[in-house]
Amino acid sequence: MAFHVSKRKLKPKEEEEAGELNIVPYLDILMNLIIFMLLSMSGLATFGILNVSAPSYGGGGGGGNPDEKPPLLLTVAIAKNGYYIAATGGVLPGIEQTGTAAEGAPPTIAKKGDAYDYNALNAKMKEIKTSFPDESKVIIAAEADTSYEVLIGTMDSTRETNDKKLLFPDVTLASF
Repeated sequence: MAFHVSKRKLKPKEEEEAGELNIVPYLDILMNLIIFMLLSMSGLATFGILNVSAPSYGGGGGGGNPDEKPPLLLTVAIAKNGYYIAATGGVLPGIEQTGTAAEGAPPTIAKKGDAYDYNALNAKMKEIKTSFPDESKVIIAAEADTSYEVLIGTMDSTRETNDKKLLFPDVTLASF
């Protein structure tokens, strides 16, 4: 019996070249996207910043100047039926203090149908700013189920006029 040698076995095996994946172009694109996203996010963040401070708790100051008038502490409360505007450091022009939302008193600025009246709120803030030109702080209190759009619309109406004049830019958020 003859032994037959296969040609496949005699032929030297060439190393099969495993193709390496060139990831350099992919990394270039990825780095460009990351840099672009970082730059665009930092640019957008400056447009969307609202300075909002949390209420501070602490003891009052010592004996100050008796001629110094107390701060206004202007509060705009967002309720289901409209806006309640109140202040503790002064008498607001054109606003009768009849009660709060919890007591069932009518709002200072009622809703127009289902929408809040941002223009009337802005007009009332202008009126208050003319009476108290040095004040810059406002406390916005909202119910827990107040929508984000209503809160931002209220903040915009209290912060500046339609012609971009500042009213009360220092906003503090609260809830009731």
